[in-house]
Amino acid sequence: MELQTSIFRSQPDLQVAENVIPLCELARGFEEAGEFEQARETLRPFWQKLGERPDTTGLNDEAKAELLLRTGTLTGWLGSTKQISVAQEIAKDLISESATIFETLGLTEKVAEARVDIAICYWREGGLDEARVTLRHVLDSLADSHSEQRLRALLNSAIIEKVSTRDLEALRIYREAAPLFDLSSNHALKGKFHNSHATLLKSLGLSENREDYLDMALVEFAAASFHFEHAGHHRFQARVENNVGFLFASIGRFREAQDHLDSARRLFVSLGDHGAAAWSDDTRAQAYLLEGKNEEAERVARNAVQTLKRGGEQTLLAEALTSHAKSLARLSQYQVAKTSLDQALEIAQNAGDPDHGGIAAVTAIEELGSFLSGDALHEYYRKAESLLSNSQNRAIKTRLGECARRVLAAEFARAEQTPGDNAFKSDSSASKQTELSLEAEVLRYEGNLIRRALESCGGSVTRAARLLGVTHQGLAFILNGRHSDLLSIRTPVKRRRRSIIRYH
Repeated sequence: MELQTSIFRSQPDLQVAENVIPLCELARGFEEAGEFEQARETLRPFWQKLGERPDTTGLNDEAKAELLLRTGTLTGWLGSTKQISVAQEIAKDLISESATIFETLGLTEKVAEARVDIAICYWREGGLDEARVTLRHVLDSLADSHSEQRLRALLNSAIIEKVSTRDLEALRIYREAAPLFDLSSNHALKGKFHNSHATLLKSLGLSENREDYLDMALVEFAAASFHFEHAGHHRFQARVENNVGFLFASIGRFREAQDHLDSARRLFVSLGDHGAAAWSDDTRAQAYLLEGKNEEAERVARNAVQTLKRGGEQTLLAEALTSHAKSLARLSQYQVAKTSLDQALEIAQNAGDPDHGGIAAVTAIEELGSFLSGDALHEYYRKAESLLSNSQNRAIKTRLGECARRVLAAEFARAEQTPGDNAFKSDSSASKQTELSLEAEVLRYEGNLIRRALESCGGSVTRAARLLGVTHQGLAFILNGRHSDLLSIRTPVKRRRRSIIRYH
């Protein structure tokens, strides 16, 4: 491959279609392997500088479209790794132009390839709705074909739904797509599928206390490593290491977690991928928070934020700001933490990523409850409830329900402290009416929370109790005493097999 590339480089004046298309294919191979700088060098006869338009002089339409597509996708990838703020917009313009040309030529598969790459650019920017719509158009255009672009569209659709915390929709896509990926001979694509599927199973396993999902996640991660090794894709192997590291941190195996996170970061740094290294730093910060090492978490999260602020990946930045704020709050730096969370909320909303904005608002209530006024808590809750209205992540919904109880408790406490206020009159009838309305509101939220937990756990009181953070006996007492209308949801607990993960 390198020999062929050097031959083309020695003849930079041959700007004709028969030379451009093979060069683009070589560049695409490097790009799929995560070797973005090598891909860029391959196209140097026609593309001198990142951020500039390639030289398409004298090229026919197909060659021109291929060159625009490759330089566009590389602009997106390099912009991500180097954290260049305008890169995704430039990438979308180049790729969109290529898609238009391919469409006039009637090359349906190439149009689909370009549109999938446009969706990826939207995703990096945090434009999840735009990415979702773009991928839906691709899938509609390819119908039931078994093409590689259909697999890419399915994979990225699942990723978008997971990032949007629409976990059940993402899981449905993975399960339906799995047989199609089994038939593929593309190791790189199969590795990406298994890694992405594993991250979802990890998330579901942790949020629902599902040991079987965690077991399946480890199997999927192992499959991903196998396929990436066969494809020679070190960058994506690093992503697997990062994901496995967080899984181990989440189950309390912190030493193993740090080993995997160390390995991931070393690989990212060796590849010059600053964006991925910052993402790995944010993962490490979250692991430190789980371990109770708040000072270490603050230091690492601060580094991640500083790097990501230079780029255009707003979703990653919002997530890193939230991690940094959480560590600051636990170090009693409440005002700085609030500023960081407000930035995360604004960035996520401006990027069209309501879920990460909602998570930032929930984190504000959880971590800053003693610092914020009642009005501020109520405003954060209002934003969180609105932004997370479409979320299917059960852990997030549980957190949101607990936040509602905190806000109501704060309002009730404030009412008791201000008996002369017009809203809380001191006469016995008004006082009794207020108390009853607050009690009824708390009861309503509690009932809704328990209902969601039971439904998400198939009626199992044991699993629902774990999800809610209470004992089995405690939840049974609440059901029998305050929410007997929910008893019909209960079903017998299903016995699960022994987990392959040993908890320490």
